[in-house]
Amino acid sequence: MPDLTPNRGGRDRSRLPLDVDTTQRPIAPVAAPEGAPHVVVILVDDMGFGASSAYGGPCEMPTAERLSDDGLRYSRFHVTSLCSPTRQALLTGRNHHSVGMGVTSEMSTPEPGYHGYRPASAGTVGQILGGNGYSTAAFGKWHQTPPVEVSTAGPFHRWPIGEGFDFFYGFMGAEMNHWYPQLYQGRHPIEPAKLPEEGYHLTEDLVDRAIDWVTNQQAITPDRPFFTYLALGATHAPFHVAPEWREKYAGRFDAGWDAQREATLARQKELGIVPEDAELAPWAEGVPHWDELDETERRVAARFMETYAGFAEHADVQVGRFVDALEELGVLDDTLIFYLLGDNGASGEGGPRGTMREHLVGHGIQDDTADMAARLDSLGDPTTYPIYPVGWALAMNTPYPWTKQIASHLGGTRDGMVVRWGNGIEARGEIRHQWHHVIDVLPTILEATGLPEPVSVDGTPQQPIEGTSLRYTFDDAGAADRRTTQYFEMIGNRGVYHEGWLAGTRHGVPWEMVDSSRPFEDDVWELYDLDTDWTQARDLAEQHPERLRALRARFEVEAARYKVLPLDDRVTERENPEVAGRLDLHVGRTSMSFGPRVGRLTEEAAPNVKNRSHVVTADLEVVTGTDGVVVAQGGRFGGWSLYLVGGVPTYAYNFVGRDLTVVRASGPLEPGRHDLVVRFDYDGGPPGSGASVALEVDGETIGSGRIPVTTAYYFAFDETFNVGVDRGSPVVDDYRPVHNEFQGLIHRVRFDLGPVGEPPSEELRARAHYTHQ
Repeated sequence: MPDLTPNRGGRDRSRLPLDVDTTQRPIAPVAAPEGAPHVVVILVDDMGFGASSAYGGPCEMPTAERLSDDGLRYSRFHVTSLCSPTRQALLTGRNHHSVGMGVTSEMSTPEPGYHGYRPASAGTVGQILGGNGYSTAAFGKWHQTPPVEVSTAGPFHRWPIGEGFDFFYGFMGAEMNHWYPQLYQGRHPIEPAKLPEEGYHLTEDLVDRAIDWVTNQQAITPDRPFFTYLALGATHAPFHVAPEWREKYAGRFDAGWDAQREATLARQKELGIVPEDAELAPWAEGVPHWDELDETERRVAARFMETYAGFAEHADVQVGRFVDALEELGVLDDTLIFYLLGDNGASGEGGPRGTMREHLVGHGIQDDTADMAARLDSLGDPTTYPIYPVGWALAMNTPYPWTKQIASHLGGTRDGMVVRWGNGIEARGEIRHQWHHVIDVLPTILEATGLPEPVSVDGTPQQPIEGTSLRYTFDDAGAADRRTTQYFEMIGNRGVYHEGWLAGTRHGVPWEMVDSSRPFEDDVWELYDLDTDWTQARDLAEQHPERLRALRARFEVEAARYKVLPLDDRVTERENPEVAGRLDLHVGRTSMSFGPRVGRLTEEAAPNVKNRSHVVTADLEVVTGTDGVVVAQGGRFGGWSLYLVGGVPTYAYNFVGRDLTVVRASGPLEPGRHDLVVRFDYDGGPPGSGASVALEVDGETIGSGRIPVTTAYYFAFDETFNVGVDRGSPVVDDYRPVHNEFQGLIHRVRFDLGPVGEPPSEELRARAHYTHQ
């Protein structure tokens, strides 16, 4: 074979030496500071100060105790009184209003402190560590991306993978069904490989993924430190756990919540978590004492608490598997672990009775005790979406007053935090009483890893980090507090801490979330000396009016500085973007059309069919006996679905898991192509008014029904809108969960929407497009 090598100038260039200098080292990524520890932040949802056994509570949490015995427990650690705000403050080191997260992402408004968009000037701990040599991953609950951006259309720069995390596996919203979760890996929707009857549970899945990621990261890049953010869905409602975990606690709560508070406080004193002279805070007004309940109410309430305790222990045991994995990898003592036992106080949103269907209470409806009593054996399984009565929330916040949402009182803002760093903290099993806040975690991580506060992140100059590192407390139990001032605000509840004193005013009631506004000028401010009254047991407002005035003035200064004003006390109403005034993807659109594979649209990305007349037209093809879901939104605890069973067209409307209306044709569709139409004629009037429904095929009415009450505000936080399948839990039991794909062919599904709050117009009545008559 001839030599085809070019020969220029008579020289054989194939024999010349390379011009590339291979002795130089390759370009390497930025390295973390020498000796920088791995960092793990674990966050439990909706757990009060007095719930875990590590803090004297009744829920056995062996991992929290183990980490406490090897590290430190903080007795005066504070968070905000709702979830999204705490998470944004945790990850940015700034106050929640400073980064636009004055409330949860689903309640955002256009105001600067409440718009729900983290500014680029407030870089996250993931961005900072990731830019300085760390591998980063987030697992579990995110709840910081604007809901309007949670779809496969993006944008994605406010998703975890856009906010500094190399890997994400979890869910984007406020809560999630632990049996039928709808998850994302990175920015891609993903379905669990197993069903609950096959042993699936969300917490176990999240921990499995976290273990896999750390194991692979250490195998591939052992010289690179990792940052893992593990944010559990537990112990937020729904309380989903296998019966054996619930049954372990059978009978333990029969003495009731008043007795539990006494027992927990006694244990907290033994542990040194609170002073010997600490008193129980006053009982919340409007909440019955245990001896005021009848026998059935007590039986139901006790089972709720048994379920919650099992749920909490199960979650902690899974965290223990993650800690064991770190130990097996030989990196446990080189890992700085923050275990936050709550992102706010325990939730009182179940109201005085509790509920097996959380969305009932969110819409201002109390559950029926007799009905719950008849279903007690199912509590915690996939047919329930439970949250306990507020009496247990008060007990789980022992010894402090009030609950989640209430930013003015420690029951809403004080939670346990355990810190372990085997090679970085000499103390073992000690308690730290210094006063700190969740914004202090990020600066602590920076100090421990040897990284300075960044001047810019991704080219954007940074606003100051507002937290104060608590690294100084690691080896000095007696160190003087370095945080002396902190404001609090949530849904109009507000307070300010300054140099040992706390002034605050409770504005609302956590379980009254609909039309519950009252004038802010009617609020009564209270005053507490927390140096002598650890638990807010004695209001000193009348004894020290000048000090109260000074603290109220300080709150106004802090509120102006951190974008707290103007105040807004609406809760459920703000979950509707049209009411809240935030961006609506479909504003102004009266007609939308979707292809056969559109799905995983959240409430704010889906067509808004609430409180309005609308027409759904499905262009589809069927054969004899075709089954499956054509289009559905929501799930077992609120939503609607258009589907076929054995070829029979059917429409189901599920009102908050309580009332189910089913409109069914008398016979199956003939094989071929058809227009299947739902006409939803809203009565008009206030949110949640009734409606009439007609089901049509190719212009002929084949069924009709009446819905007396419709969903006013939201179908579900954890479920989505899908064409061709009903993901998550099923809207109706006519078809199986998850495996209910439409077996025919869907060409398009069209939505025509009438004006909000009005009966159907003649124009809307004429909008169905029949092309296959």
